[in-house]
Amino acid sequence: MASNATRFFFGCPVLPLLSRVLFFASCLLLTSVASAAPNVLFIVADDLNCAISPYGDPVAKTPNLERLAKRGLTFTRTYCQQAVCNPSRSSFLTGLRPDTVKVDDLRKYFRNTAAGGSTLVTLPQHFKNHGYFCQNIGKMFHNMGDTQDRRSWSIDEVLFRGTHAADTIYNNTPSGGKPRQFKAPATEAHDVPDTAYRDGQIANLAAAMIRDHATSDQPFFLAVGFWRPHLPFVAPRRYWDLYDADTIPMPEPAAASEDVPAIAMHPSSEIRGYGGVPKDRPLSEAEVRHLRHGYYASISFIDAQVGEILDALDASGRTDDTIVVFTSDHGFHIGERTLWGKTSNFELDARVPLIVADPGHPASQGKSTSALAELIDLYPTLAQLAGISDDLPRRLEGTSLAPIFEDPKASVKQAAFTQHQQSFYGNPSNWKAWGCSMRTDRWRYTRWTAIDSGDVIARELYDHDNDPLETVNLAADREHEKMIAEFDQTLANAFPERQQ
Repeated sequence: MASNATRFFFGCPVLPLLSRVLFFASCLLLTSVASAAPNVLFIVADDLNCAISPYGDPVAKTPNLERLAKRGLTFTRTYCQQAVCNPSRSSFLTGLRPDTVKVDDLRKYFRNTAAGGSTLVTLPQHFKNHGYFCQNIGKMFHNMGDTQDRRSWSIDEVLFRGTHAADTIYNNTPSGGKPRQFKAPATEAHDVPDTAYRDGQIANLAAAMIRDHATSDQPFFLAVGFWRPHLPFVAPRRYWDLYDADTIPMPEPAAASEDVPAIAMHPSSEIRGYGGVPKDRPLSEAEVRHLRHGYYASISFIDAQVGEILDALDASGRTDDTIVVFTSDHGFHIGERTLWGKTSNFELDARVPLIVADPGHPASQGKSTSALAELIDLYPTLAQLAGISDDLPRRLEGTSLAPIFEDPKASVKQAAFTQHQQSFYGNPSNWKAWGCSMRTDRWRYTRWTAIDSGDVIARELYDHDNDPLETVNLAADREHEKMIAEFDQTLANAFPERQQ
């Protein structure tokens, strides 16, 4: 039996005293960890390709994205997993590929489709589970159907619901009882404040949230989902005025790729559903220039909203402890190879911008990397950069890009994978084939398999060293047969459900 001298200390029981000491020490440790945890500002644009100045676009006026790139790492070769909104977002927000999460259209909800969907822990949910205040402002999960995910956030989402067509002056101006001629015009250029559109409101709310949390000890994960430059191409007049329409170049390439299979193309039905776009003929040069002007104006509009949020972050004094991410859900064609919209496996739809500013890795600031990356890599990457990667879900299919922040010349994967079905829009009974695509350092290879039989019906091979615009399909060249066979095996391993 322990003596009184060992059981008591200054009249207090030793074991309870030790318990109190350990308890208060653990509280101090948790407080220290919480205060040291970096915030995350996660910004996602909608339908934005790499037509921004940090990626060398000669037309785009995007000074705020340049400002972010100067303090961040620009990934020049990042790829979505499916070039359409809901499948892409469901994929990177769960860290699972589309075939795993089972979302392949605009209305499916991953919790209902994925195996064990009710138990999946999303990217923001993982941060919430680690003590973060998680808030979503704007379109993050999809806006159609019941596809939001309340459990991912600390409070209710806002400005996430509705159609893109509804976010127009056209639809928010009384029609005087007259029926509207179309769902929305393809473009708008009114002299209105930024807050006339959702994205201006989203930026205001995001800036206010950052100001409100400036002195909080609780780290935040703020997700900001902009609605543009998704169709319709609408922006206040001053963003249109940044550009001289006559100097905006025409699409390159203008024509479909040589020897491209018909299944790889689509009729650009999305844009033809808006007013002012011809339904039954090719667009004129003037129409093409006007629509491209609208896309760039929308991009500059978004850039200004990013600037407002970065200004708030700088004013809050939290820039040095906040990881900032800017990306897009997928790319977009604006007339190249006669296509308008997304839903293809070409580079222009698969490739997305990705800029990550991490104050914890000063060696990466102002640098760019050509390392291959995928949007599903964001989940493990952000968790590792934030120091909360020890208990990541085992099902994650992405790879952490954190080593690239230590050495921008490093590489963590040999290929990036994208998939899409054609013809996408309309009833799924119209779907004829799945195209599964891989991008290596040099090549993009796509294999099309018929949905009914599983037979290979077409192949595409593009040499990005010599043909970065993917103008010539080399799949039929016999000199590439061995390489194509190897790529086929890689695709079979990556897409077991799609490849026979």
